[in-house]
Amino acid sequence: MDIKNNLRMLQESVAEACREKNRKPEDVNIVAVTKYVSVETALKAAEAGVVHFGENRLEGLIEKKKHLPEHVIWHFIGSLQTRKVKDVLPHADYIHSLDRLSLAEEIQKRADRTVSCFVQVNISGEESKHGLNVKEVMDFVDKLSKLDRIKVAGLMTMAPFTEDDEEIRRVFSELKKLQKTVQERNLPHAPCAELSMGMSNDFKIAVEEGATYIRIGSSLVGNEKEEVS
Repeated sequence: MDIKNNLRMLQESVAEACREKNRKPEDVNIVAVTKYVSVETALKAAEAGVVHFGENRLEGLIEKKKHLPEHVIWHFIGSLQTRKVKDVLPHADYIHSLDRLSLAEEIQKRADRTVSCFVQVNISGEESKHGLNVKEVMDFVDKLSKLDRIKVAGLMTMAPFTEDDEEIRRVFSELKKLQKTVQERNLPHAPCAELSMGMSNDFKIAVEEGATYIRIGSSLVGNEKEEVS
């Protein structure tokens, strides 16, 4: 797999989507999702110029962090169990799955620094997805003000897996409106300037609707599990 070429094509697609909405391509960060690939493949991505890496599992995060350059920024993008917080925090620069108060309180208890978190929102309302519903977000953000080691960097969502582009756009657009509402409150603990949304199949729509972090796996680094099977 030619990761350098994949990255170039991805950057071109991001730039094109940005032009559609008069955005700057440099405002969109590409997070390479390396859950299904080897350390060697992740290292090739870093050598190609990828800075942000996302892992769903603690074991994968720790293993890859040992081998990748120190300048790499690590994102924990999977559902985070409370009992694993103490193990994840030393390795993750961002957590993309803050979705309940008990998790926030555990982060507060275990952190030795301010932790940048994305509040996960289940815009689509699918039972299979984690996250707060839209009506819960403001109250949740307010409760986080008492936890001085948590910073709400932004909001995160996953669109439904569908070929209906308008439904995908609706989900992303609604998260953008919610993010703007939180941001306009000027809360010290919740600058909420970022949006984590969009994956390999829908990142162009996500960028058009305001994504600042897109989580890209297969179209950037491939899926070695699928290739083996």
